[in-house]
Amino acid sequence: MGYLIISLDFELHWGRYDKYPIQGVGDYYYQTRKAIPRILDLFQKYGIHATWATVGSLMAENVEEWQSYQPDVLPNYNKQVYSAFHWFANEKNHDPSALFAPELVNLIMQAPHQELGSHTFSHFYTGEKGATQAAFKADLTSAQRIIKEKFGKELKSLVFPRNQYNPSSLATAMELGFQVFRTNPPDWFWSSPEKANLFKKIFRTGDTLIPLGKKSYYDLDIKFKKGFLQLPASRLLRPFQKNSIFNRMRVDRIKKEMEEAAREKMAYHLWWHPHNFGTMPEQNLAVLEEILMFFKELQDSVGMQSLSMWEAYEKNRQPQSG
Repeated sequence: MGYLIISLDFELHWGRYDKYPIQGVGDYYYQTRKAIPRILDLFQKYGIHATWATVGSLMAENVEEWQSYQPDVLPNYNKQVYSAFHWFANEKNHDPSALFAPELVNLIMQAPHQELGSHTFSHFYTGEKGATQAAFKADLTSAQRIIKEKFGKELKSLVFPRNQYNPSSLATAMELGFQVFRTNPPDWFWSSPEKANLFKKIFRTGDTLIPLGKKSYYDLDIKFKKGFLQLPASRLLRPFQKNSIFNRMRVDRIKKEMEEAAREKMAYHLWWHPHNFGTMPEQNLAVLEEILMFFKELQDSVGMQSLSMWEAYEKNRQPQSG
């Protein structure tokens, strides 16, 4: 049978403030906003179940509402450049199109088979020096509060920003009601992402083209333990690059891995950021549709199923023996 799990890190500029200026990115986020309904249409067309791990700040209507949901304890990283609140306080341009999207959150929630997960409230980095469990707990509390008060939902699935996590942050998240997490592949070049060096990055990039690590798919059963489920990422769907000879190689590698997972009755976890489609959206949407068409072929031929992160948890609520 096999399973295709899809998770998306929905963050807009909340996931990029420490790397890119907000000035001059209006068209980028405009194209991203236009692409999201089209992604949802493709998901519906091909029967795709997915988890949208959403930064809680995106759910606010405006600055005033966002400030009303701020955590009681703010992050105090050694390097304040990593704090969304520090960035906001020192940034004069608060372009709402880059920061707030409650209408898109609602659109996702209304779409069939889509789960709204969490990407924390402020894109919190649990692996950065100075991060505390008290601040992380306050951040997740704000994420739970804004979705509860605005949309009447509770968050169950969590994707850690920049894929940074540790046993303490997993335990804190479980206290706040989270039960399923996207974690990193088991390869050495994905360990401690907050300490990524050039050597690791070279191997991560190379592994998208040729096998450099372990198998990217896995048995769902063995990931369920201690009351929660860890779902390692299998592959990042990297954005289409103009005139790149690697575009076709990356897509073919994903399709090959999907087919192997389906035939071995394993789970394959694909993820990306919606804003990856902000540049060259037509090409990126075409790549996505090609992959989803291939999923449909695998569904018809060997019964591959599409699951959100929470559906994967429900399927494995009790460890299976044998």
